[in-house]
Amino acid sequence: MYSREQSARIRQDFWTSFGKYMSPIPNAGGEHINWVNYKTGIKNIYLRMDADRERAWIALEITHNDQLTQQLYFDQLVSFKSLLENAGEWEWSAHEIKDNGKPFCSISKSITQVNVFRQTDWPTIISFLKSSIIELDAFWYVVKDLVEIL
Repeated sequence: MYSREQSARIRQDFWTSFGKYMSPIPNAGGEHINWVNYKTGIKNIYLRMDADRERAWIALEITHNDQLTQQLYFDQLVSFKSLLENAGEWEWSAHEIKDNGKPFCSISKSITQVNVFRQTDWPTIISFLKSSIIELDAFWYVVKDLVEIL
């Protein structure tokens, strides 16, 4: 077991490594971006990534407080599902609940049997996150303006 400080340092080292690895890669629009802190440009829609002792995951989350608006955003994204590369590998969830009780919708993907605290797993996690975030970025680049109209 790691202390809280050790865990935080290992996770920070991982995300720093991932950020450096992704740094030279432009987004779908050809611009340099901070992949670790990806900004969608639309309030209440976030691209989130994480890795822990059991899995790594990435998701585009819609967290709008108004559930009707949240559902409209999600339905709009679903209507463009065919534009997401490898769309069948993504989980499209309209009704989820966060640990804090807030509802959200998401498009997500994960891998299991990886551990961010095992540095030998970092290449697998980074490879998964890289390909997944590039897919989501390309999808978001095409649909953002159409979703933003809502």
